[in-house]
Amino acid sequence: MAVVKSKIIDNLSDNYPNFLKKDLAKLVEIILSQIEDALARKERVELRDIFTLETKVQKARISRNPKTNEKVNVPEKKTVQFKMSKKWFNKLNNE
Repeated sequence: MAVVKSKIIDNLSDNYPNFLKKDLAKLVEIILSQIEDALARKERVELRDIFTLETKVQKARISRNPKTNEKVNVPEKKTVQFKMSKKWFNKLNNE
């Protein structure tokens, strides 16, 4: 099951009926845009006891096309690294 923004907003509106759905949608949009902006500035995003997000740079390398066995140059690229908290890890692994 995928978690999409609309389902998050629906879940929030069910749990908090006093808030308007459009206000909750705006709140979710602001939070996600702030996370996106922080990652673009190469800052670490940390939600304590939940997870951390951090940008990493993968160095340029020479890879191989498995279909043709030909060498391919892969340029340097930025990725987002996700690391869950120990609390969530233990919860997922029933420890």
